[in-house]
Amino acid sequence: MDLGIIAQAAGLFAVTNIDDILILALFFAQGAGHPGSTRRIVLGQYAGFAAILAVAVAAAFGATFLPGSAVPYLGLLPLALGLKAAWQAWKDHRDGDGAGGEEEARAKEGGGPGPLEVAAVTFANGGDNIGVYVPVFATAGAGGMTVYAVVFLALVAVWCFAGRYFATRPVIARALARWGHILLPLVLIAIGLLILIEGGAFGL
Repeated sequence: MDLGIIAQAAGLFAVTNIDDILILALFFAQGAGHPGSTRRIVLGQYAGFAAILAVAVAAAFGATFLPGSAVPYLGLLPLALGLKAAWQAWKDHRDGDGAGGEEEARAKEGGGPGPLEVAAVTFANGGDNIGVYVPVFATAGAGGMTVYAVVFLALVAVWCFAGRYFATRPVIARALARWGHILLPLVLIAIGLLILIEGGAFGL
């Protein structure tokens, strides 16, 4: 296996997904204390990135399942999820959840972000990555494309580990525990608006 291609694949993944570490850290912080949340977040991250990879590979072979004009509208996914998270945070604050209520909520199986939510944000945030991956895959050939796919999928695990690592550092964990319910909606809304505006969706 060509080490040069592996290095190129690792570099390409890193530069196109660096912002995912922050999002993953916020998701892991949101899921802290919820049984099975790590599994659901990792599953969602893999599902979302696998969808990005599938679309990019298909486009490299000439199939177009996602027209370029549709990519900017992917911003509606994180925007909607961000608004939903903001509404939930406001409702929790208004209801004045106490420590007991928080502990009870944390004890519930299935709490924290679900795999579909994580997958939707991952796919929407990586929509512009497809435009970068397609020409690289098209020139790499089937063999090179396989190497890129294997390296990318391996690095998704590294990204999940990094996101969880940052979310569990004492200083960062305390900050995320205090502000995460505000930061997550803001980050998702910002990502959604950025995708919509940069892509010129709705004539923006």
